[in-house]
Amino acid sequence: MLLSTTFWGIIWCPLRLFESVGLNALWLTLVCYTAALLVSLPWLRQLSRIRTHWFLYLCLALAAGWGNLAFIIAMLEGTVMRAMLLFYMTPVWTLLFAHWILHEHISLRIGGVMLLAMCGVLLMLWNPQLEQPWPQGVADWLALSAGMAFALNNLMIRKLRYEPILLKTQVTWAGCILVAGLAVLIRTEVLPEVEAEVIGWAVLLGIFGFAMSNLTLQYGVTHMRAQRSAVILLFELVVAGVSAALIAGELLSLREVIGGVIIVLAGYLVTLSMAADEEQNEQT
Repeated sequence: MLLSTTFWGIIWCPLRLFESVGLNALWLTLVCYTAALLVSLPWLRQLSRIRTHWFLYLCLALAAGWGNLAFIIAMLEGTVMRAMLLFYMTPVWTLLFAHWILHEHISLRIGGVMLLAMCGVLLMLWNPQLEQPWPQGVADWLALSAGMAFALNNLMIRKLRYEPILLKTQVTWAGCILVAGLAVLIRTEVLPEVEAEVIGWAVLLGIFGFAMSNLTLQYGVTHMRAQRSAVILLFELVVAGVSAALIAGELLSLREVIGGVIIVLAGYLVTLSMAADEEQNEQT
């Protein structure tokens, strides 16, 4: 879990390095996840299970694809910590989707926590000049939508909880390739003219970065109680904040810091509540 959160907290740095040498987010996503999927093909098993649950797997692939691509672009186009904190609305979106799709009940206490999270978002997005709490630019919209997509991704994983971990991970990688590929076709972007060494480094990032972080995260979440994993996942924000400040000199305003703290606190409380409900259901 710590390995995975550290990777996602520092990933903005290599992403910007690749962009500076000509490999943009779309093509980098394609190269990285294609490399990860190709390396894992020898362990591809039980394809018949995809046919059995094809709709759930399709939703998983599309949600994972958009969530990863939107998050990567948001990190490149905007401020690292701002994108991270807006993305961390994921637990709240997960709860809402569970209510709408799975018809799970939202208690009055959880409703209050969700309201607290929304207040944090409004505080972060507030524009003093325009006096409005709307996302300020494409990066904000992408970060918010990435959190929503990741929430749907989590919901599909919950629905497919008895399916093989590696198979679900491979489907998410295929979804990232599909969404990035469609974006390349829609934008008619040709492969950038970069050196073979750059492509080689992107392949290594896909195999030893994205692939390993996804597998370690899946393993950690599967074998650890939600309360503990929720705390460890917050380490990603620490890594992102320290690295962005030291390397890129990016600092948040006091208003953004307070809003971010409220979002993280609300997300953590939602996660604890969901874990407590699941534990109670298991006991009954």
